[in-house]
Amino acid sequence: MDSKQRAAEITALLEKYNYEYYVLDNPSVSDAEYDRLMQELIMLENEHPELRSPLSPTQRVGGMVQDSFKKVRHQRSMLSLANAFNEEDLRAFDKRVRDIIGGDKVTYMAEMKIDGLGMSLVYNKRLLYAATRGDGVEGEDVTANVITIKSIPSHINLEGDFEIRGEVYMPKKSLEKLNAIQEEKGEKLFANARNAAAGSIRNLDTSIAASRGLEAFWYYFVNAKDFGIRYHSEALNMADKLGFRTNPERRLCDGIDEVIKYIDEYTEKRSSLPYDIDGIVIKVDDMNLYDKLGYTAKTPRWAIAYKFPPEEVITKLTDIIFTVGRTGKITPNAVLEPVRVAGSVVQRATLHNEDFIAEKGLMIGDYVIIRKAGDVIPEVVRPVESRRSGLEQPFHMITNCPVCGSPLIRKDAMHFCLNPNCDARKIESIIHFSSKDAMDIEGLGEKVAEEFFAEGFFHNIVGIYRLFEHRDEIINLEGWKEKSIDNLLQAIEKSKENSLERVLFGLGIKEVGEKMAKTLSRKYQNIDNLMAASEEELLEIPDVGPILAKSLVTWFANEKNIELVNELKEIGVNFEYKGSTTKAANSYFSGKTVVLTGTLSSYGRKEATNKLEDLGAKVTSSVSKATDVVIAGVEAGSKLDKAHALGITVLNEEEFLELLK
Repeated sequence: MDSKQRAAEITALLEKYNYEYYVLDNPSVSDAEYDRLMQELIMLENEHPELRSPLSPTQRVGGMVQDSFKKVRHQRSMLSLANAFNEEDLRAFDKRVRDIIGGDKVTYMAEMKIDGLGMSLVYNKRLLYAATRGDGVEGEDVTANVITIKSIPSHINLEGDFEIRGEVYMPKKSLEKLNAIQEEKGEKLFANARNAAAGSIRNLDTSIAASRGLEAFWYYFVNAKDFGIRYHSEALNMADKLGFRTNPERRLCDGIDEVIKYIDEYTEKRSSLPYDIDGIVIKVDDMNLYDKLGYTAKTPRWAIAYKFPPEEVITKLTDIIFTVGRTGKITPNAVLEPVRVAGSVVQRATLHNEDFIAEKGLMIGDYVIIRKAGDVIPEVVRPVESRRSGLEQPFHMITNCPVCGSPLIRKDAMHFCLNPNCDARKIESIIHFSSKDAMDIEGLGEKVAEEFFAEGFFHNIVGIYRLFEHRDEIINLEGWKEKSIDNLLQAIEKSKENSLERVLFGLGIKEVGEKMAKTLSRKYQNIDNLMAASEEELLEIPDVGPILAKSLVTWFANEKNIELVNELKEIGVNFEYKGSTTKAANSYFSGKTVVLTGTLSSYGRKEATNKLEDLGAKVTSSVSKATDVVIAGVEAGSKLDKAHALGITVLNEEEFLELLK
């Protein structure tokens, strides 16, 4: 047997063993035997590089860094699904289906709605490419990352073109492990498994995807009818036989009543599943009916997604602690017995202010109902008064700063520490200055800032730029190596080049948010012009009101703040605006009020907003008669409908990208 034949034989065996281990959970060989074969294949490929392919088992551990993701046009559009939120919506869907096809009952397939990233795999014997959903028409080629998921077959025993779609997701255990690593590194935790999965698949470094413990379920054999398959349930069974990992919790339901029972069952079971689901997908099983049932512009009429209401759980409020923000604002926070909610473990939740706690009637020791607003931010809904034992303690607002001991003052519903030398305020100022939306100093997160502050390496934001003086001391701290500290110092040095709006936002001037910092920077071009502006002049700028104008003038009238700016200038921090006012003036979007709705494949919402604002647009969150343009991505909802009703110009993603050029 020559090297080529042996490599093919080992590849086939390793693919078989991957299927047994990752799909069937029933390995037929030991780890040692698997590793022995893998090492033999690595040796063969090293001796004969021409045998190595991107789909080889040896390449499924990542390690390649790509420049970018190329665009892929889907052979068939990847449509979104219409949503149902209650039994009434489900029965209305069933009635529409029966009215079109006739009959008393329809057979439906009910499946888990996996909370992950939609994906398409295209094969012709071997995997040709894997593409994200994108805008439904065009996605991104992420094959190099997807192939690191070992349950996905690189070859299938089927002649002809074959496309299957599904969801790449992060199991709950993988998210817990990842967030533990993020926490240890002092970096931001992932809010949920969906965000973590999407971020991993769209990372240009394939080793990141390979390290994240991703998985996938496949739920739609797109061209099944080309192979003589009539029913969706049969198509899924064939996918199983071809080696794809399909979800075993699916169920054929005879009529909508059985669907509703299934939904009730899995509403209860949802939290016990090893992965996150955010609903149940219901599909007509007979694919011969799909064309008859038809499609809207965005969704098929033969399927619907039932969305779960926000998940609510009960846990104990063990304490209320206080944090001090960079402006001195005191925020009470609930300390909770750890509990999993909507995909992640929750131990803290903000209680906003004294009035919020009083309105909820919360007591320390209460059992409370919590949920995640928008499935992201933990919030305390209410106490479970029926479970009170009499040992609960009433809440009393503190009167002194928990860090420096200074007396607090109350303004409106908030309490503030006014001591400018309060350590908590200093730390929060440093964290804010370093944050992604401000100076974007990667590696200087909350925990690192607190550690360095405690060690005395810096006491204000100027000290960030003198951190290199403490390099030898930092290397001696646990968890720090030469490479990690040098990466941080490089990020600090690079931040000096940022445009004016970033440093202006980072300075933490009261009332100057990220958007206003950009408006002011575009208007004044440099910090000196802004410092010289009067209240009257500032009030002439759209969206600048009396409170903001006064706050700016007051801040720049403070000698210590002027000293801070001058020190940063001496260190080499840029205070000039780097955006193009000419480009903005000539842009289609200049002076227009724009609303973004739906999901864009090319940019996140924040990135798209920044690009529009750079071009002179005003980006708002709601559609009204004052709106000039609505940019509609995938799954655009009521905002798009309202735009059509008002006769507002609507751009799809492709048109938006063309105008950006």
